[in-house]
Amino acid sequence: MEKKFSGKAFLLDRNNINTDEIIPAKYLTFVEKLPLKSHLLEDLSLDNFNSNNIAWEKYNVVISRSNFGCGSSREMAVWAFEVNGISTIIASNFARIFRENSVNSGIIPIELGPEKINQVFDTFSNAHDIDVEISLDLQTLTIKNTKNELNFPFKISPFDKTVVLHGGLVNFAVKNY
Repeated sequence: MEKKFSGKAFLLDRNNINTDEIIPAKYLTFVEKLPLKSHLLEDLSLDNFNSNNIAWEKYNVVISRSNFGCGSSREMAVWAFEVNGISTIIASNFARIFRENSVNSGIIPIELGPEKINQVFDTFSNAHDIDVEISLDLQTLTIKNTKNELNFPFKISPFDKTVVLHGGLVNFAVKNY
């Protein structure tokens, strides 16, 4: 089954969302991904945010601000997004290890500069039903709803693109070595 990178977007309007908030340390004893599913962003502190009230299966994309995935280096933070169907995370920048873990798990980490991320939040902060369309071939993305549309180019290295299209590093290695 081919992974879908485009889809509905969920906005997380905060900088420095760390791996402890993405998946709390008390769940790091799980050796499989599926048990992480119900704990995604369980400890995230945002106004009017309760991860238990979010139907994550509706979303394929998360959009946030800067330094996304900072904190301790844990693959489980990326796995929690993966098991919830999130295939794309867009932010102005990522913590290095979180970014690499994303690619290795087949999730696209797309970096848009701070001014572009500000434009996204200024345009869509009170909007619902935000759609993101991604073209890996053209390296472009469109963020839109019924009232607004923004278009941006993005960069992804040829190797990262290949790994993501294979569904992650393990799948890439199995198919190529």
